[in-house]
Amino acid sequence: MIKLFFLLPILMCSIWWLYLNQKGFSAKDGLKGFAFILGLNGLLLGFLLVMMYVTN
Repeated sequence: MIKLFFLLPILMCSIWWLYLNQKGFSAKDGLKGFAFILGLNGLLLGFLLVMMYVTN
């Protein structure tokens, strides 16, 4: 599961980019959203790594 984790932020950023384009905004306007997505995925990855370490 962890080896496929890189797909989640790519998928979420793609959906966010499509949403921005549909509403007429540029990617620069949605920069906070991209940062939030990457930060959230970083926290999730960190949590999963800690859980793997704790359970082994």
